Amino acid sequence: MTGNVPFPDRDTVAEKLAALSEPDKSYLTLLMENAAQDDNLLDGLRRHLDLAAGSRFLNSLKLENLGLWLGTQAPDRLQIRLMETARSSQHPAYQAFRTGLSRSGGLERAHPPAT
Repeated sequence: MTGNVPFPDRDTVAEKLAALSEPDKSYLTLLMENAAQDDNLLDGLRRHLDLAAGSRFLNSLKLENLGLWLGTQAPDRLQIRLMETARSSQHPAYQAFRTGLSRSGGLERAHPPAT
């Protein structure tokens, strides 16, 4: 008997985030439309950031662009969780992602500051 394996698994999502080609963006956008897939998306994002943090060469511009794209495309319900993920480590990979996420302004659009 096998256990339940989430679909998509975190490695698949991490691969899509790493490539970020047009078909991958469409796949990820479709994934973000379904609230039941939020945990799978965030697990894949953490996996991608951990792999980037452990690599010999850190492509911070690519991670920053990923943060910018996710912050722009992600629905409001994901914005806080994306920022929590970005702030979960002080590694430069997470910092580059957080920079792009902040530049996107997604969190401010989703949750405007009180006046």
